[in-house]
Amino acid sequence: MKRIGLKDFAIGEGLFFILGPCVIEDEATTLRTVEALKRITAELKVPFVFKSSYDKANRTSVSSFRGPGIKEGLRILRKAGEDFNVPVLTDVHSPEEADEAAGVADVLQIPAFLCRQTDLIVAAARTGRVINIKKGQFMSPRDMLNPVKKALSAGNDNIFLTERGTTFGYNNLVVDFRSIPIMRGFGYPVVFDATHSVQSPGGMGASSGGDRAMAVHLARAAAAVGVDGFFFEVHPEPDKALCDGPNSIALKDVPALLKEVVEIDRTVDKEALAAG
Repeated sequence: MKRIGLKDFAIGEGLFFILGPCVIEDEATTLRTVEALKRITAELKVPFVFKSSYDKANRTSVSSFRGPGIKEGLRILRKAGEDFNVPVLTDVHSPEEADEAAGVADVLQIPAFLCRQTDLIVAAARTGRVINIKKGQFMSPRDMLNPVKKALSAGNDNIFLTERGTTFGYNNLVVDFRSIPIMRGFGYPVVFDATHSVQSPGGMGASSGGDRAMAVHLARAAAAVGVDGFFFEVHPEPDKALCDGPNSIALKDVPALLKEVVEIDRTVDKEALAAG
């Protein structure tokens, strides 16, 4: 399994967490959230990457809140990373954004909808930053080897993949947990995005719905299967969130959730699972 150095830990060596609000709403909320998440993960002694987006280009409606934009968003992310000494992850949506975002973010994320966009993946990989490629809702796990090869073509093998559910009819996603060992079989770490996996894309007409109560159940299953990390969207008040509130975890519920999946993870021999 590939090991990827990231500040003071390595992805692929024990469980790590990607946590944060879907989108940057304002500086105060962002900093308050990262401060709380840093404290929670430090108490549990688990590595933590802070995630938030400066722009959500794939929102359901043209009137949906997208974020502060790249300039202001990256300023806030830089402050979050520096003030709390945590690695930062953010989405990039076009090749032109990659270099600018790489000046701040430790991890560049290829959104699920864009995981087939060759120019975007190559541009992100050429920055030398760690690349998280989210599996498209329309992709089989075996098909994700092609995006990996696109990143490798740019000379960057600091790659991990994220499972986030598969389209199942209209406005619904399901998770095929076979995808985790299949993608781990490529030799790169795999993260499970428990909160996007309970999303109902476009399920509220002009926005997506979701069922955050189901995220813990899917997370338990992923931990038992043997995953390298977890992705949870977290918000202080999910019902007031400007993006992905229905599938986001409340900040107050994070300690118990992380503790539970850590305990399950400790019972799993990932290398034995990988060996079949």
